[in-house]
Amino acid sequence: MAPDTRIYRYLALICHLLLVAWIAVWQFALSTTQTYSLIFIVLLYLVPILLPLPGVIKGKPYTHAWANFVVLYYLMHGCTVAYAVPAERLYAVIEILLCTGMFAGCSVFARKRGRELGLGIKKLKVEMAEEKAYFEGQKQQGTNLGE
Repeated sequence: MAPDTRIYRYLALICHLLLVAWIAVWQFALSTTQTYSLIFIVLLYLVPILLPLPGVIKGKPYTHAWANFVVLYYLMHGCTVAYAVPAERLYAVIEILLCTGMFAGCSVFARKRGRELGLGIKKLKVEMAEEKAYFEGQKQQGTNLGE
């Protein structure tokens, strides 16, 4: 793995772990308005961010890519709380910063590591050229067989 790819992997991993810890601390210790049950808080706030964690720990580029969809949920939560709940604005800003770090780390790591492993999507003109060569080869084989 290239050194710059490793940096983005660590950025994603550290921000992910800190986000899990921050959500738990915020919801269980710092929140002054506990109107939800413990089970509801765990299911709503902790389970979604824990789903991609095993793949992020293992360094799988595909998991990093789809983890971005999960982190957007927390980014929306942070933006909403920052706007609507002035008493918890600082907590929301911390969540927004961790989400931004995780999103950037996951995005760049998935792209760079995917390219290193050859998992990238080919450009259309390359794909078209390969298909053309393949079908022209099939056409020539068919004419050679018919002779």
